[in-house]
Amino acid sequence: MASHIRRRKFLATLGGAAAWPLVARAQQPDQVPAIGMLIGYAEDDPETQARLAGFREGLGQLGWIEGRNVRIDYRFAPWGPDQAQVFAKELIALRPNVLVGDSTPASVALLRETRAIPIVFVGVSDPVGGGLVASSGNTTGFTNFEPSIAGKWLELLKEIAPGIVRVAVIFTPARGGRPLLVPFETVARSLALEPIAVPVYDAARIESALAPVWREPGGGLVVMPDAFTTVLPRAIIALAAQHHFPAIYPYRDEVVDGGLMSYGVDTVDLLRRAASYVDRLLKGERASDLAVQAPVKFNLVLNLKTARALGLEVPPTLLARADKVIE
Repeated sequence: MASHIRRRKFLATLGGAAAWPLVARAQQPDQVPAIGMLIGYAEDDPETQARLAGFREGLGQLGWIEGRNVRIDYRFAPWGPDQAQVFAKELIALRPNVLVGDSTPASVALLRETRAIPIVFVGVSDPVGGGLVASSGNTTGFTNFEPSIAGKWLELLKEIAPGIVRVAVIFTPARGGRPLLVPFETVARSLALEPIAVPVYDAARIESALAPVWREPGGGLVVMPDAFTTVLPRAIIALAAQHHFPAIYPYRDEVVDGGLMSYGVDTVDLLRRAASYVDRLLKGERASDLAVQAPVKFNLVLNLKTARALGLEVPPTLLARADKVIE
């Protein structure tokens, strides 16, 4: 695993908590501010690399250049809380000035390790329920989904597959999906769809958990955004193709890999915006003074090849609204 982790030599030992945050010009010539990033996704995932590029781009626009006047230490923890906790400890040991957690498990792991270093969480569905709006005042960040988006997923799925009569939602308990369940069930019933909650605890049980979807005709699937379900999208995509049911995903990368459609936050934009908070924290502002922000940019992506394979005709109105169409 070490070969997949970018490690950089720590140049000097910083002082205690009172030393945070430090401005670049206050450093000695051989010292630069440090950012610790804990990513809840695989390092070699193209989406992960695109997000990190967006973050570095945002920093660059504010004058922070990695390797020149700021150091960034990365850890990648796609396999859940235990792995995230180990890497959170490693990052804290490097004494960063600011921490960034990209996912709920990553952000929670960082907060468990420190109440002194400011933390910017990114891509979190429920920061209050997840305990990330801490009384210690060292956290702030950017959410990735409002609860109302669950209704949007259902409306889009019904639009592209009007024949569905029941829809399952796959999620991992305690990993960010629960706040979306209530609006999901409410909107499903308003569309005359039977809602089916499908909690998944491990990869080996995905197929059996989804049996209620494909057992009879007329089933559809909504994939919730959390660090577990998005680590294994290809398994879900393959099951959807094998059993011939339409599914909607939270991220565009899953449609590029063969999924039918996605609607969700522009994750690259989210990381780019997060750079502005890191900049302000490095310059001396407090996390408690920076309000938690909601996403502002969303993308609708369609895969026409998958639609044809499922025997679905994509309505022209839906095509016209798509941000990206994969032929």
